[in-house]
Amino acid sequence: MFVLLAFLSLFVELGFGYPDRLVRAIGHPVIWIGQLISFLDRHLNRATLSDMQRRISGVAALIVLMGVPAAIAFAISTALSALPFGIILVAILGSSLLAQRSLASHVKAVADALDQGGLAAGRRAVSMIVGRDPDQLDEAAVCRAAIESLSENFSDGIVAPAFWLGVGGLVGGVAYKAANTADSMIGHRTPRHEAFGWAAARFDDLINLPASRLTGLLLVAAAALVPGADPKNAWRSVLRDAGKHRSPNAGWPESAMAGALGLALAGPRVYGGMLVEDHTMGDGRREATSADIRRALRLYWTADLIMIAGFGLLAAIVAIA
Repeated sequence: MFVLLAFLSLFVELGFGYPDRLVRAIGHPVIWIGQLISFLDRHLNRATLSDMQRRISGVAALIVLMGVPAAIAFAISTALSALPFGIILVAILGSSLLAQRSLASHVKAVADALDQGGLAAGRRAVSMIVGRDPDQLDEAAVCRAAIESLSENFSDGIVAPAFWLGVGGLVGGVAYKAANTADSMIGHRTPRHEAFGWAAARFDDLINLPASRLTGLLLVAAAALVPGADPKNAWRSVLRDAGKHRSPNAGWPESAMAGALGLALAGPRVYGGMLVEDHTMGDGRREATSADIRRALRLYWTADLIMIAGFGLLAAIVAIA
């Protein structure tokens, strides 16, 4: 049932997304989770605590953050599953944890902005999806940033929640989303969050391990189907570069994408005025263009459809068995 739930959730989100009017009316699960994180940060992450006390508080916050939404998800999914065709209703809820359409839309907006408004417009568009300083980016760096964001967010915004929906149902998907959102909000090496966000950052690394590897494989497989992409070079890049990335997970999708498109992604980047050194993913061109963003999107959509088909096939096999 959980595998079928993941398939249906992907299918629903692919077709309908999460409507903007719904966001305006009731918000979004990530917004609700973010509000809980902010509450816990304000009340548990006090400046008077030692680093060890902050770490312990961060562990407690993570447990609460995952436990409360997961308990709510369990109650709702249990009630809905008792109804005729209840799994469809649960899948509609599960679709809110995925971001297939919105991710593609935001990345495409960068290519459109560059083509229609030039570098300044491209910088504004890419600032919506990356944390690095947009004023430091030339056109090639804007394009690389968009492609890197597409690669990494394909993993933790789509493949990972779908994976955990398939493993643990709505409870698994919600718990994953809570932990991943915590990492994005407090899992930073800043004076305020280095200790308090330690548990969130380390746990997020752990739960993204399977999905990041799967994402790399999906992109390699997609490269075999997309004209002009190179699956062999994608696989070589994964084997050579994935483990050298400063993130234990981001290297897999980024290296696969870079190799498939003949690009060199990642490398040194500026965040908050600070230079962050990182290994280059791929050994191709650094001069990426808006056309490369559109090629990356074709690769992304192909990989996404392969994943959906895989979940559908697995659900059929489970049902027959």
